[in-house]
Amino acid sequence: MPKVYVKTYGCQMNERDSEQVTRMFSEGGYTVTSNENEADAILINTCSVRDQAEQKALGKMGGMMHKGRDRKHVVYGFMGCMAQSRGEELFKTVPSLDVVVGTQKYHKVFEYVDGILQRRLEARMDDPTYSLRGGSVCDVAEEEGSQNTIRDHIAKPREAAAFVSIMQGCNMRCSFCIVPDTRGKERGRPIADIVGEVRHLAAHGVREVTLLGQIVNLYGRAEFPRIGGKSPFVQLLEAVHEVEGIERIRFTSPHPIGYRDDLIAAFTYLPKLCSHIHFPMQSGSDRILREMRRPYKNGKFIEICEKMKAARPGLAITTDIIVGFPGETEQDFQASIDTVERLQFDNAFVFRYSKRRNTPAAEMNGQISETEKESRNQRLLDVVNRIAIASNAALVGSRRQVLCEGPSKTNAARLSGRTSQNKIVIFDGDRERLTGQLLDIQIEESGGFSLFGSACLED
Repeated sequence: MPKVYVKTYGCQMNERDSEQVTRMFSEGGYTVTSNENEADAILINTCSVRDQAEQKALGKMGGMMHKGRDRKHVVYGFMGCMAQSRGEELFKTVPSLDVVVGTQKYHKVFEYVDGILQRRLEARMDDPTYSLRGGSVCDVAEEEGSQNTIRDHIAKPREAAAFVSIMQGCNMRCSFCIVPDTRGKERGRPIADIVGEVRHLAAHGVREVTLLGQIVNLYGRAEFPRIGGKSPFVQLLEAVHEVEGIERIRFTSPHPIGYRDDLIAAFTYLPKLCSHIHFPMQSGSDRILREMRRPYKNGKFIEICEKMKAARPGLAITTDIIVGFPGETEQDFQASIDTVERLQFDNAFVFRYSKRRNTPAAEMNGQISETEKESRNQRLLDVVNRIAIASNAALVGSRRQVLCEGPSKTNAARLSGRTSQNKIVIFDGDRERLTGQLLDIQIEESGGFSLFGSACLED
């Protein structure tokens, strides 16, 4: 039985796409392995949001090819955003590469890889001296309906939470972002199909779903009508809320341009919506937001956050912020710090601006030096971390409901879960009994970015 190894870089959408691909290999008779050295097919699902992610993927592939140089039959492939943007060019960068598959062709990966592998194995049996390289495939074409192909999951015992892809693509064209070119235009799945997928997950014990979209709150705006003043996204939230067995609903990532009052109101009457949103700000400077082609002002972003906190007391907000965008002055940077201080984000992902080819920002005047980017990155992180640590420390002594997700990633002897506010909590308990359960946890200690406590179990 052949074995496949899949490595994923990037966001939760990439993780979900990789799960779909892995499911197809399992159904095709492959064993999924975590050991790259024994795999017959090696795939990397790539990210193009930052250059560092691309370099990691290229470096990882090069290292695996070098270690597997004596295993001539192995099929190597890139899929995802970098594959989409670079296409045939990757065969020159990585000469022994076999497969390059774009973001609208995940459902074709198994067919391409298995076809190459079977031909090589047959050739090796007929003539051990036969050259096993060659026969490469590059498929980065658009395909209508591709958003409907990310729908299957890998059955996992006691799985607590799952990702559900509700759409593909983005129409926003931010000046720093390559995603519209790698993911295509917005395309939403039918509500009935999504709800069916969620029901299937609930029937297998999943208690929490995260709805995924590049700009998730703009779901369905081109395909489906507003009904009763509610956007297609709010209609979807209401439909998923009715699924029996689902206790928690998350979504990521929304955009301020589509964050209307109907979505804010949903947090007042849909209790399964978790008390956390990840809401990218990108910059606190109106001037920089214009240069980024982000069609909102900082004041509007603040207004939405404050309305959300009023609609759902105790709501946690996390965000993304870019520092060192071309032309960013010290005053612009200070505006981002001021907004962080005002809104007291529970956490933030801070990114140094990274040039992406074929984006307007890459050609802008006023490119910031790497030294200054690093300085601003660290200065802003210091503020973010101070606020996050204080926010977690304030929870010590309280009791919080946590969904147990299984063993902790940092200490397999303990269990880990998340609060509704997406705070990580570490605690002791029986893995078999508690995984997938909603538990009350007494918070006893804060480790800065993780909380520690004890489960309040009934005898």
